[in-house]
Amino acid sequence: MAPERQASEGRHESAEERADRRWNELLQEVRVAQTGVQILFGFLLTVVFTPRFATLGPTERAIYVVTLCLGAAATGALVGPVAFHRFVTGQHIKPETVVWASRLTIVGLVLLLATVVAAFLLILRVALHDSAVPWIVSGLVVWFLLCWFALPAWARHRYAGRK
Repeated sequence: MAPERQASEGRHESAEERADRRWNELLQEVRVAQTGVQILFGFLLTVVFTPRFATLGPTERAIYVVTLCLGAAATGALVGPVAFHRFVTGQHIKPETVVWASRLTIVGLVLLLATVVAAFLLILRVALHDSAVPWIVSGLVVWFLLCWFALPAWARHRYAGRK
């Protein structure tokens, strides 16, 4: 007997084939995000050892610590899908693994967004000492939210009925 196919999803693939395809797609997406967060986090780790760090005020130091913690959390969430998969390999739960790995990736993207915004805030506060800094950072937040969340949500809603 042939495995059940899911024609209603627009593809003729079994649940296992679909899980394999979704896992491979997710891994490609995570590789991009992992690279970005690892570079940013590596940079953040070195900042404390620069001579300029000693001149930062308490607010900038607090922003740095929050940024560092966000970067570490983002790294954990974006590497999490790999560890998750490794621990459950061979347990015949690939569809569930894809769901959980996808959730970790979304959490990682939100944390990466927060890390980039906090780093941007810190850099602009040190570089500009200007009242425009919150406005510039707010513009960046809006841009990221638009690119990473609003546009995909709009496309998902707009084209939901097409198959």
